[in-house]
Amino acid sequence: MAVLDIKNLTVDFPGRKSVFVAVNDVSLSIEAGKILGVVGESGAGKSTVGNAVIGLLQEPGRIAAGEIDLNGVRIDALNDKSKRKLRGRRIGMIFQDPLTSLDPLQTVEAQLVETIRTHLPLSAKAARDRAVELIGAVGIANPHERIRQYPHQFSGGMRQRVVIALALCAEPELVIADEPTTALDVSIQAQILDLMKSLCTERNVAMLVITHDMGVIADITDHVAVMYQGNLVEYGATAQVLGRPQHAYTKSLISAVPRPDVRVDRFPSIDYIEKDRTPQRQIDIATHWLGKARAYDRAGGPLVSVRELDMQFETRASILPSRRRSFQAVRKVSFDIAEGETFGLVGESGSGKSTIARLITGLYQPSGGSITFAGTELTSLGKRRDILAMRRQMQMIFQDPYSSLNARMRVKDIVAEPIRFHRLASDRSEVRQIVEDLLDHVGLGAAAGRKFPHEFSVGQRQRISIARALATRPRFLICDEPTSALDVSIQAQILNLLKDLQAELGLTMLFISHDLAVVRQMCDRIGVMRNGELCEVAETDQLFEAPRHPYTSELLSLMPSMELLSRETPADP
Repeated sequence: MAVLDIKNLTVDFPGRKSVFVAVNDVSLSIEAGKILGVVGESGAGKSTVGNAVIGLLQEPGRIAAGEIDLNGVRIDALNDKSKRKLRGRRIGMIFQDPLTSLDPLQTVEAQLVETIRTHLPLSAKAARDRAVELIGAVGIANPHERIRQYPHQFSGGMRQRVVIALALCAEPELVIADEPTTALDVSIQAQILDLMKSLCTERNVAMLVITHDMGVIADITDHVAVMYQGNLVEYGATAQVLGRPQHAYTKSLISAVPRPDVRVDRFPSIDYIEKDRTPQRQIDIATHWLGKARAYDRAGGPLVSVRELDMQFETRASILPSRRRSFQAVRKVSFDIAEGETFGLVGESGSGKSTIARLITGLYQPSGGSITFAGTELTSLGKRRDILAMRRQMQMIFQDPYSSLNARMRVKDIVAEPIRFHRLASDRSEVRQIVEDLLDHVGLGAAAGRKFPHEFSVGQRQRISIARALATRPRFLICDEPTSALDVSIQAQILNLLKDLQAELGLTMLFISHDLAVVRQMCDRIGVMRNGELCEVAETDQLFEAPRHPYTSELLSLMPSMELLSRETPADP
């Protein structure tokens, strides 16, 4: 008998004028010790299925049809009190962001003990002993000491282990994991996935994994369900669905996955996914781009040259030198970026990648070393006019497009702001024309300028960020994890857009990511960072096929396996 049996589930959200159907007639089941993956883009209904199972649908959401059984007992019709008893005791939950899942004001011990005693008839001592055992079981060393610490004293991967321990507190029959590895580095992700697989096998727990990461699906699931716009479009054994997909949407998703083993010029353009990405009008952006405002002299050598770069952050200040504490974020880093090249930086969180980006743009002042841009030593610039002239030539695209956009400004004003600040247009009409052309060029259309950021999807907001970054007509673009929060199909669209823009506008790019497969598709050369040091710099193909440094080999070995994925490119519907 299946641990979880979902039969013809329909979830809708009634509104004043219409009813939105988020999940439509979905049937799934999971057996003990097995892992079912639910995959699809944002808005496909994946998390809604998980929330319906655990009884956390937000108002006015409701189960309009179907039923949900847990070990043969129907649970969707239970009252609120019974559902609260079910959560944690029989169904555990692992959320995407472990920091928001944990109480920052309580120790890990207090949170674990509270959860255990809520669901199990144990004394305080017995509950603490069980909490220590769980912390050790999820791979946290020295559990007797670490359990007394607070969540902020753990790394992101360790916090996720604590959340997994919380989910397992009361020996649940089913665990729901909603995007459990999205924000994790490749090495930490591999550890968490191995942990989830082993816990499923050892404890005979059924697991529902909700994700948009096809690598995660390929690595740990036994069966996979593919959802699109609330509908279940394909369902079966993982090897069959990923290796021999039948539905056009499944083929589209798989073809959009960046491959670590093969480099392609661009990702396939799939009409099934990219229905409305064509610009409303064809724009020759060079009309504005290559004019007087971008009349830069070509650099005689590398466009960017970093030499012996150091960055030290003071963690404890004191007038007494002996009591000061500091952290060395970047240590003696040197590399060059040629004009027109895309240079990649990869490494785990805390390796110094983003710190280097902020040093180049002048957001941080280095503790030592030099940064030369187009022949000019940036750290020697003293006049505000000279600093602004250099900053105009380099722009950043950040990881989270929503937090990097002003929610109170319309899109047209967001894109126009750097044009006005740097006085790159003669009058308002020229500003308006440049903004409309940029929005058209990134595939949004000029009409998007009248809206606010919250009216767009995540992928569309990243297009707005790209348009804003291009507004100053830069020659150097820094992309700091620009696609890590995006669905695989939206990621493919953004990466294609960046490739097209580089080819059309002669951009030079620094591409920062912990996703090695993405970096292989985007970069000409790659530098590998670890603990603030640059371990290795090599041509992309050489680095992937014959890495020289042991740490590079270790990172490559931890990438999710893509061997199951079909290599077939779907025909346009």
